[in-house]
Amino acid sequence: MSVSSLRLTRGTIARYATGSLGTGGFATLPGLVLTYYLTDSLGVAALAAGLVITVAKVWDVVIDPVIGALTDRDLARHGSRRRLMLIGALALPLLFALTFAVPPALGPVVGAIWVLIAFTLTATAFSLFQVPYIALPAELTPDYDERTRLLTWRVVVLTFAILLFGAGGPALRRSAEDPVLGYLIMGVVSGVVIGIGMLVATTVARHPARETRGRPAVGESSSAGRVSPPPGAESGNGGGTAAAERVSMRTHYASGIRALRRSLPFRALLATFVLQALATGLMLAGAQYVATWVLHDQAAVELLFIALIAPALLAAPAWGVVARRIGKERTFAIASVVFAAAALSILGVLWAPGAWIYVPVGIAGIAYAGLQSLPMAMLPDVISHDEQQNGPGRAGAFSGVWTAGETVGFALGAMVLSIILAVTGYVSSTAGQLVEQPDAAITGIVVSFSVVPAALIALSLVTLARYPLRRVDIEAHRAADIQSQPG
Repeated sequence: MSVSSLRLTRGTIARYATGSLGTGGFATLPGLVLTYYLTDSLGVAALAAGLVITVAKVWDVVIDPVIGALTDRDLARHGSRRRLMLIGALALPLLFALTFAVPPALGPVVGAIWVLIAFTLTATAFSLFQVPYIALPAELTPDYDERTRLLTWRVVVLTFAILLFGAGGPALRRSAEDPVLGYLIMGVVSGVVIGIGMLVATTVARHPARETRGRPAVGESSSAGRVSPPPGAESGNGGGTAAAERVSMRTHYASGIRALRRSLPFRALLATFVLQALATGLMLAGAQYVATWVLHDQAAVELLFIALIAPALLAAPAWGVVARRIGKERTFAIASVVFAAAALSILGVLWAPGAWIYVPVGIAGIAYAGLQSLPMAMLPDVISHDEQQNGPGRAGAFSGVWTAGETVGFALGAMVLSIILAVTGYVSSTAGQLVEQPDAAITGIVVSFSVVPAALIALSLVTLARYPLRRVDIEAHRAADIQSQPG
């Protein structure tokens, strides 16, 4: 097999990466403003606000493995994961706008219930897209470096999306003098942009096995790209589709748990990613509070995001280059250490608040690009390793558990912040109301933005040390697969 036959086309990479305009927007904007929206616009108590977001995310954890099973079933029946991606992309814009359309006059209780229902439905639509989207790289190419290339450019777009929504979302919110109207404008415009990015990415899923340059991947020697039925769907009489339909969702859900149990590389990588999602989710949720109560400028949240993301736009390809030289896992560890050190240094803003905060935030941004691109480039390697050991057809199960884990991390980030705010006496308010925060609350905001994330990243290095796969393992498996094929 020639190298060129394994190389992804630029169009495939561009369309796949465009999906991160949607995933980055959804991960960023609610994480940045939703807790603040509940506490400082709808008057919801901090602990209750955290509970609302956590409940919605817990629902995600429940359904993500089920969606993974459904997308594996779609792949077995139709040779594509596109159906669920398309449903999620079309439903999300309206539901996203509804999340930020609560009239404050309804009161904190009704407002909290409204957001809970709307955001839960929005998260469901997002999962319908996200789970199959994550499963695609393992099928688009079997090559170790091509996966790094694919996911590197995905993270470049993801980084741009985080910058766009992190800075542009709050700017849209301030585009109207009435904060209620401002949130609605933000929700409508952002929801549409997120949906467009997702729709573009669905085109890659039409025929995932045919997107490599050169020979079609169907029937090629590598297991990546093969359209195989999910566990229990095989049939010696051509009845795979019927068998797939007979397998219960409970069985599919259990397959995700079995994947987690049997794959040490997956457990180690997932644990690392969840801890880091908790750390970054905590900082994301706390950024608006730092801007308002520490820097005393609500617009500073946009500068924080520019400082965080602008360096990452250049850093993402650089991390890919380093990974090709020294390995993904070693590069991932380096990025993690840099991020933890930068986050910890932000603690100094407690005694000397000022513009200097943008320097460590910028350094954290350089590292953040690696924290996003490298684990996502390692996940397809984990899936391929499992295919070698247990057979293909389970990528959706892996991506479902992965998405559930990511969801847990970000949900707990918001919840940890709300607990810190509640314990330190943070005062909630409705739109336009002026309040003063106690010193303890200000300390809690800074600690949640610096010390706690740094500690979580340090803990993630322990789990990362247990990740066993190296380049030689992936390439050895591919070589063995090629040699096992006739001709």
